[in-house]
Amino acid sequence: MKKTLISIACLAFFASCSNNKKMDGLDLTNLDMSISPTEDFYQFATGGWQANNPIPDEYARFGSFDKLALDNQIIVRQLIEDLSKKNNADGSNAQKIGTLFALGMDTVRLDRDGIAPILNDIEKIKGLATSGEMIAYIVEQHTQGTSSPLFSLYAAADLDNSNMNIAWVNQVRLGMGDRDYYLEHNERNLALREAYKTYVQTTFELSGFSQEESQKMATDVMKVETKLAEITMPRIEMRDPHKTFNKMNVEKLQTLTPIINWRAYFDDLGLNHVDELSVRTVGYFSNLSRVLSSLSADELRNYLLCDYIGDAAPYLSTPFQDARFEYFGRALRGTQAQEERWKTMVNVVNGVLGEAVGEEYVKIYFPPAAKARMMDLVKNLLSAFGERINHLEWMSDETKEKAQEKLGTFRVKIGYPDKWRDYSDLTINPEDSYFENIKRASKFQHDFMLSEINQPVDIDKWLMNAHTVNAYYMATNNEICFPAGILQPPFFFMNGDDALNYGAIGMVIAHEISHGFDDQGRKYDKDGNLTDWWTAEDAERFGERTKVLVDHFDGIEVAPGTFANGTLTLGENIADNGGLQAAYTGFMKTKQYQESVLLQDFTPSQRFFIAYATVWASNIREAEILRQTKEGVHSLPRNRVNGTVPHIDAFVNAFNVKPGDGMWLVPEKRAKVW
Repeated sequence: MKKTLISIACLAFFASCSNNKKMDGLDLTNLDMSISPTEDFYQFATGGWQANNPIPDEYARFGSFDKLALDNQIIVRQLIEDLSKKNNADGSNAQKIGTLFALGMDTVRLDRDGIAPILNDIEKIKGLATSGEMIAYIVEQHTQGTSSPLFSLYAAADLDNSNMNIAWVNQVRLGMGDRDYYLEHNERNLALREAYKTYVQTTFELSGFSQEESQKMATDVMKVETKLAEITMPRIEMRDPHKTFNKMNVEKLQTLTPIINWRAYFDDLGLNHVDELSVRTVGYFSNLSRVLSSLSADELRNYLLCDYIGDAAPYLSTPFQDARFEYFGRALRGTQAQEERWKTMVNVVNGVLGEAVGEEYVKIYFPPAAKARMMDLVKNLLSAFGERINHLEWMSDETKEKAQEKLGTFRVKIGYPDKWRDYSDLTINPEDSYFENIKRASKFQHDFMLSEINQPVDIDKWLMNAHTVNAYYMATNNEICFPAGILQPPFFFMNGDDALNYGAIGMVIAHEISHGFDDQGRKYDKDGNLTDWWTAEDAERFGERTKVLVDHFDGIEVAPGTFANGTLTLGENIADNGGLQAAYTGFMKTKQYQESVLLQDFTPSQRFFIAYATVWASNIREAEILRQTKEGVHSLPRNRVNGTVPHIDAFVNAFNVKPGDGMWLVPEKRAKVW
């Protein structure tokens, strides 16, 4: 699945739908007119925004996306509070939303409860004496859905038959966030390891263990997680679906990891009908028994305690929140303060009851006119992308025909689902602790996921909430999705000119379309199956052209001595490149482009590219630059602009970029993929 983070602020959109407001224009205060667009386009287009929007202490990065997401959080908070004031029937969605929010906001009760909500489970784990008992405990945790020690299980499409879901197992989720933090020896990683060890020790002390015990336990945890990191698949390899789709029967999995009784595991989960599954990381599972056998009972028990407490910590008292922040906030991302509690709780409610919240949101904030205009834009952009396929000089007619077939079968989801999630089996009880309710919600979601295994794929299911400020492409469904939350300025202007809408939301649409044809998406056919529909010659030409992007981004220094990872970010960089090209092709068909009338002293083409850059206006801390470069599949905001537009001939022409200018890239080094 591809997810693209894109966004900005301004709730004027909502008002614009109900009156005859004049056409929206560029906010010229976002620009930095002191620098030429031919030298540093990102600074020119967003420098004013950066100066006017310093990073709040609670953010590692604060950009137009974050600002719009914050505006949406404010809306959702008000929506939740309004629902809470009503006389809601027990068991109604409104009661569940209001109760969960209130439980999480009651920090006095949380602090009074302390470790009481997890004390019984801690004692249970402490009582595990043998490796066999601990493996049995791991299986039990998987049935509850609250924690997935050592590996994860989930339902996803069979890549040989994308109409059916099958079971998938995947490698461990590492506590520090990335395998290289454990394995690479440099100043930053050494500091992160010390900060993480301190965090683990602190959470043990908060859970009732002595300082001496906690120090020893934290050392054990670092040893176990380092051993697990050594056998995990690197992020770059995880991008290749041919490496991560490994279908086998349960007996074959048993030979890979004999320390776990897999048939009993699936039976305990109520999945006795599972005979075949996909193992996403074969190397990990083939080494897991060896690693577990090398651990002492104390080491494995302490790892399981850490895994459980770490999962519970976000839902416990203030000291647990403070400890988590010191590592995951301050050390890892460079943030200076924790976010306000209400923001945390809006996110939790969105995670637990997101579709129930979305159903209320769209009643107020998503008018039919917005959906109709978006449908027109999507139709135009699909047509523009098809034109670009037809005009590709490097692709054979045989592969073009298959590409057009795939493009012609795209599913399009806009605004919100046609049917809403049923939460009637989920109980949110104000008499229980916040954590007990979270545990129940986790099991509810886990049981729902398990029910999808060996069942037809629900093509109407949404992977994002309707009010989410984001968009995605799903390869196995061959679908693009644009929730209502993103359909606001600076992406979408109900009263905006075509340059703004094609440069912003038009590019978002075309970006998601391009994901169907990036280095991963191109490996799936029109039905969402992992099938090679390319001629060998065309695949080779595609690789040559995408390598231009890899080399270009590999050469961008993001911090002293640290360079962007062109391979890890290749899919997103292809989608940015192809999305801009296709969006501009669509824009060229508009009356505004063809009449070429100046607005706000900019040509339509210039406004198109400024609108694109505005989406990525951002300030970011150095620690977050390093984290995002290590972990993220998206390039940094500055590079999504300055690393992308020099490849686009239309940009070069629009701003008359010449050799010697900072934004100049010689034509033979410009990536021309889609």
